[in-house]
Amino acid sequence: MVYADLHAHTRRSDGEMTLSEVPDAAREAGVSVVAITDHDRIHPDLDAPVTERDGVTVVRGIELRVSAGDQRVDLLGYGVSATPELERELDRLQRDRVERGRAIVENVEDRLGLTLDVDVSEGIGRPHIARAIDAHPDAPQDYEGAFDELIGSGCDCFVARDVTPFERGRDLLTGACGLVSLAHPLRYPDPASALALTADLDAVERFYPYGRQVDTTPVERAVDEHDLVVTGGSDAHDHTLGVAGLSADAYRVVGERIG
Repeated sequence: MVYADLHAHTRRSDGEMTLSEVPDAAREAGVSVVAITDHDRIHPDLDAPVTERDGVTVVRGIELRVSAGDQRVDLLGYGVSATPELERELDRLQRDRVERGRAIVENVEDRLGLTLDVDVSEGIGRPHIARAIDAHPDAPQDYEGAFDELIGSGCDCFVARDVTPFERGRDLLTGACGLVSLAHPLRYPDPASALALTADLDAVERFYPYGRQVDTTPVERAVDEHDLVVTGGSDAHDHTLGVAGLSADAYRVVGERIG
Protein backbone atom coordinates (compact mmCIF):
# COMPACT_ATOMS: atom_id res chain seq x y z
CA MET A 1 0.00 0.00 0.00
CA VAL A 2 1.31 3.45 -0.98
CA TYR A 3 1.23 5.91 1.90
CA ALA A 4 2.72 8.94 0.11
CA ASP A 5 2.38 9.70 -3.62
CA LEU A 6 4.94 12.43 -4.22
CA HIS A 7 4.39 13.13 -7.92
CA ALA A 8 0.99 14.42 -9.08
CA HIS A 9 -0.20 17.11 -11.48
CA THR A 10 -3.28 19.31 -11.51
CA ARG A 11 -4.96 21.52 -14.06
CA ARG A 12 -2.46 24.23 -13.16
CA SER A 13 -0.15 22.41 -15.57
CA ASP A 14 -1.10 19.38 -17.64
CA GLY A 15 -3.10 17.30 -15.18
CA GLU A 16 -6.84 16.63 -15.11
CA MET A 17 -7.48 17.08 -11.38
CA THR A 18 -8.33 20.31 -9.66
CA LEU A 19 -6.76 20.82 -6.25
CA SER A 20 -10.16 20.30 -4.62
CA GLU A 21 -10.39 16.85 -6.19
CA VAL A 22 -7.05 15.65 -4.79
CA PRO A 23 -8.33 14.53 -1.34
CA ASP A 24 -11.06 12.34 -2.85
CA ALA A 25 -8.57 10.81 -5.30
CA ALA A 26 -6.17 10.16 -2.42
CA ARG A 27 -8.83 8.49 -0.29
CA GLU A 28 -9.92 6.36 -3.25
CA ALA A 29 -6.34 5.10 -3.53
CA GLY A 30 -5.77 4.77 0.22
CA VAL A 31 -3.06 7.46 0.06
CA SER A 32 -2.42 9.75 3.03
CA VAL A 33 0.10 12.21 1.52
CA VAL A 34 0.12 13.78 -1.97
CA ALA A 35 2.73 16.15 -3.42
CA ILE A 36 1.45 18.57 -6.06
CA THR A 37 4.31 18.86 -8.54
CA ASP A 38 2.97 20.87 -11.45
CA HIS A 39 5.35 21.61 -14.30
CA ASP A 40 7.29 24.84 -13.79
CA ARG A 41 4.54 26.15 -11.48
CA ILE A 42 3.80 26.33 -7.78
CA HIS A 43 0.12 25.85 -7.09
CA PRO A 44 -1.16 29.27 -5.90
CA ASP A 45 -3.90 27.79 -3.68
CA LEU A 46 -1.46 25.96 -1.41
CA ASP A 47 -0.54 28.42 1.32
CA ALA A 48 2.19 26.44 3.10
CA PRO A 49 4.96 23.99 2.22
CA VAL A 50 2.95 21.21 3.87
CA THR A 51 -0.75 21.52 4.67
CA GLU A 52 -3.84 19.43 5.25
CA ARG A 53 -6.91 19.31 3.05
CA ASP A 54 -9.92 17.24 4.02
CA GLY A 55 -7.79 14.87 6.06
CA VAL A 56 -5.07 14.44 3.43
CA THR A 57 -1.56 15.87 3.82
CA VAL A 58 -0.70 17.94 0.74
CA VAL A 59 2.89 18.90 -0.04
CA ARG A 60 3.55 22.02 -2.09
CA GLY A 61 6.00 20.92 -4.77
CA ILE A 62 7.16 21.59 -8.30
CA GLU A 63 8.59 19.70 -11.27
CA LEU A 64 11.21 21.78 -13.05
CA ARG A 65 12.72 20.76 -16.37
CA VAL A 66 16.41 21.58 -16.75
CA SER A 67 19.05 21.10 -19.39
CA ALA A 68 21.98 18.86 -18.47
CA GLY A 69 24.50 18.29 -21.21
CA ASP A 70 22.90 16.61 -24.21
CA GLN A 71 19.59 15.86 -22.52
CA ARG A 72 16.88 17.44 -20.43
CA VAL A 73 15.86 16.06 -17.05
CA ASP A 74 13.23 16.90 -14.45
CA LEU A 75 13.85 17.97 -10.88
CA LEU A 76 11.23 17.59 -8.17
CA GLY A 77 11.23 20.18 -5.41
CA TYR A 78 9.31 19.45 -2.19
CA GLY A 79 8.14 21.77 0.57
CA VAL A 80 8.39 24.91 -1.57
CA SER A 81 8.66 28.37 -0.05
CA ALA A 82 9.17 30.42 -3.18
CA THR A 83 12.03 32.90 -3.32
CA PRO A 84 11.95 36.00 -5.55
CA GLU A 85 14.66 34.40 -7.73
CA LEU A 86 12.59 31.26 -8.27
CA GLU A 87 9.43 33.24 -8.96
CA ARG A 88 11.21 35.31 -11.63
CA GLU A 89 12.48 32.18 -13.34
CA LEU A 90 9.05 30.54 -13.26
CA ASP A 91 7.51 33.67 -14.77
CA ARG A 92 10.06 33.50 -17.58
CA LEU A 93 9.34 29.81 -18.15
CA GLN A 94 5.60 30.39 -18.27
CA ARG A 95 6.02 33.10 -20.91
CA ASP A 96 8.14 30.67 -22.91
CA ARG A 97 5.51 27.94 -22.46
CA VAL A 98 2.81 30.19 -23.91
CA GLU A 99 4.94 31.21 -26.88
CA ARG A 100 5.96 27.61 -27.52
CA GLY A 101 2.40 26.35 -27.11
CA ARG A 102 1.09 28.90 -29.57
CA ALA A 103 3.76 27.91 -32.09
CA ILE A 104 2.95 24.19 -31.76
CA VAL A 105 -0.79 24.83 -32.16
CA GLU A 106 -0.15 26.91 -35.27
CA ASN A 107 2.06 24.20 -36.70
CA VAL A 108 -0.57 21.50 -36.10
CA GLU A 109 -3.38 23.63 -37.52
CA ASP A 110 -1.35 24.38 -40.64
CA ARG A 111 -0.40 20.72 -41.02
CA LEU A 112 -3.94 19.35 -40.59
CA GLY A 113 -5.88 22.27 -42.06
CA LEU A 114 -8.16 22.69 -39.04
CA THR A 115 -8.66 24.81 -35.93
CA LEU A 116 -8.01 23.31 -32.51
CA ASP A 117 -10.11 24.10 -29.47
CA VAL A 118 -7.31 24.70 -26.98
CA ASP A 119 -6.64 27.54 -24.56
CA VAL A 120 -3.09 28.74 -25.06
CA SER A 121 -2.40 30.26 -21.64
CA GLU A 122 -0.08 29.83 -18.66
CA GLY A 123 0.57 26.22 -17.80
CA ILE A 124 -0.05 24.90 -21.30
CA GLY A 125 1.82 21.74 -22.21
CA ARG A 126 1.78 19.29 -25.06
CA PRO A 127 -0.81 17.04 -23.33
CA HIS A 128 -3.34 19.89 -23.65
CA ILE A 129 -2.67 20.07 -27.37
CA ALA A 130 -2.77 16.29 -27.75
CA ARG A 131 -6.16 16.20 -26.05
CA ALA A 132 -7.45 18.89 -28.40
CA ILE A 133 -6.20 16.91 -31.41
CA ASP A 134 -7.82 13.74 -30.08
CA ALA A 135 -11.13 15.56 -29.53
CA HIS A 136 -11.29 17.15 -32.99
CA PRO A 137 -13.62 15.16 -35.28
CA ASP A 138 -11.50 15.84 -38.37
CA ALA A 139 -8.10 15.02 -36.87
CA PRO A 140 -6.96 11.49 -37.79
CA GLN A 141 -4.69 11.19 -34.74
CA ASP A 142 -5.77 10.11 -31.27
CA TYR A 143 -3.92 11.25 -28.12
CA GLU A 144 -0.99 8.89 -28.57
CA GLY A 145 -0.92 9.46 -32.32
CA ALA A 146 -0.66 13.21 -31.73
CA PHE A 147 2.65 12.66 -29.96
CA ASP A 148 3.86 9.95 -32.33
CA GLU A 149 3.06 11.82 -35.55
CA LEU A 150 2.81 15.54 -34.79
CA ILE A 151 4.10 17.03 -31.55
CA GLY A 152 6.58 14.53 -30.15
CA SER A 153 10.27 15.38 -30.06
CA GLY A 154 11.59 15.23 -33.62
CA CYS A 155 8.16 15.56 -35.25
CA ASP A 156 7.41 18.32 -37.74
CA CYS A 157 5.14 20.30 -35.41
CA PHE A 158 7.39 20.08 -32.35
CA VAL A 159 8.92 23.22 -30.87
CA ALA A 160 11.55 22.96 -28.12
CA ARG A 161 11.29 24.89 -24.87
CA ASP A 162 13.90 27.26 -23.49
CA VAL A 163 14.57 25.52 -20.17
CA THR A 164 16.71 26.34 -17.16
CA PRO A 165 20.31 25.01 -16.98
CA PHE A 166 20.75 22.24 -14.41
CA GLU A 167 23.07 24.12 -12.06
CA ARG A 168 20.78 27.15 -11.91
CA GLY A 169 17.67 25.02 -11.51
CA ARG A 170 19.28 23.04 -8.72
CA ASP A 171 20.36 26.20 -6.91
CA LEU A 172 16.94 27.83 -7.28
CA LEU A 173 15.15 24.78 -5.91
CA THR A 174 17.69 24.23 -3.14
CA GLY A 175 17.09 27.80 -1.99
CA ALA A 176 13.31 27.36 -1.99
CA CYS A 177 12.64 23.71 -1.11
CA GLY A 178 13.30 21.34 1.74
CA LEU A 179 14.26 18.53 -0.63
CA VAL A 180 15.28 18.30 -4.31
CA SER A 181 14.99 14.99 -6.16
CA LEU A 182 15.78 13.70 -9.64
CA ALA A 183 12.54 12.56 -11.25
CA HIS A 184 12.10 9.18 -13.04
CA PRO A 185 15.84 8.61 -13.67
CA LEU A 186 15.36 5.62 -15.98
CA ARG A 187 13.15 7.48 -18.44
CA TYR A 188 15.94 9.54 -19.97
CA PRO A 189 17.93 8.69 -23.12
CA ASP A 190 21.09 8.46 -20.98
CA PRO A 191 20.08 7.27 -17.48
CA ALA A 192 23.69 6.96 -16.33
CA SER A 193 24.39 10.64 -17.02
CA ALA A 194 21.11 11.60 -15.38
CA LEU A 195 21.93 9.59 -12.27
CA ALA A 196 25.37 11.19 -12.10
CA LEU A 197 23.58 14.47 -11.38
CA THR A 198 22.36 13.08 -8.07
CA ALA A 199 25.82 13.74 -6.65
CA ASP A 200 24.57 17.34 -6.39
CA LEU A 201 21.00 16.57 -5.27
CA ASP A 202 19.26 15.47 -2.09
CA ALA A 203 17.18 12.62 -3.44
CA VAL A 204 16.13 10.43 -6.35
CA GLU A 205 12.73 9.10 -7.42
CA ARG A 206 13.23 5.41 -6.70
CA PHE A 207 9.60 4.33 -7.14
CA TYR A 208 7.98 5.22 -10.47
CA PRO A 209 5.54 3.46 -12.86
CA TYR A 210 7.69 3.13 -15.96
CA GLY A 211 5.16 0.89 -17.68
CA ARG A 212 7.87 -1.62 -18.56
CA GLN A 213 10.35 -3.85 -16.83
CA VAL A 214 13.34 -1.82 -15.66
CA ASP A 215 16.53 -2.68 -13.83
CA THR A 216 16.61 -0.36 -10.82
CA THR A 217 20.09 -1.42 -9.75
CA PRO A 218 21.71 1.82 -11.02
CA VAL A 219 19.23 3.86 -8.98
CA GLU A 220 19.91 1.85 -5.85
CA ARG A 221 23.65 2.23 -6.45
CA ALA A 222 23.25 6.02 -6.66
CA VAL A 223 21.23 6.03 -3.43
CA ASP A 224 24.04 4.23 -1.63
CA GLU A 225 26.88 6.17 -3.26
CA HIS A 226 25.46 9.64 -2.63
CA ASP A 227 23.46 8.90 0.54
CA LEU A 228 20.24 9.99 -1.17
CA VAL A 229 16.77 10.28 0.25
CA VAL A 230 14.34 8.05 -1.68
CA THR A 231 11.18 9.54 -3.21
CA GLY A 232 8.46 8.04 -5.36
CA GLY A 233 5.17 8.81 -7.05
CA SER A 234 2.65 8.01 -9.75
CA ASP A 235 3.33 11.03 -11.99
CA ALA A 236 -0.47 11.26 -12.04
CA HIS A 237 -1.95 13.35 -14.81
CA ASP A 238 -5.46 11.95 -14.28
CA HIS A 239 -7.34 11.15 -11.07
CA THR A 240 -5.47 7.93 -10.29
CA LEU A 241 -3.11 8.13 -7.34
CA GLY A 242 -1.21 5.45 -5.47
CA VAL A 243 0.25 3.68 -8.51
CA ALA A 244 3.70 4.29 -7.03
CA GLY A 245 5.04 6.02 -3.96
CA LEU A 246 6.45 5.58 -0.48
CA SER A 247 5.58 3.61 2.60
CA ALA A 248 4.87 5.49 5.83
CA ASP A 249 8.38 4.73 7.11
CA ALA A 250 10.04 5.95 3.92
CA TYR A 251 7.94 9.12 3.89
CA ARG A 252 8.96 9.91 7.45
CA VAL A 253 12.47 10.70 6.17
CA VAL A 254 11.05 13.03 3.53
CA GLY A 255 8.69 14.66 6.01
CA GLU A 256 11.55 15.51 8.33
CA ARG A 257 13.23 17.44 5.52
CA ILE A 258 10.23 19.43 4.30
CA GLY A 259 8.60 20.37 7.60
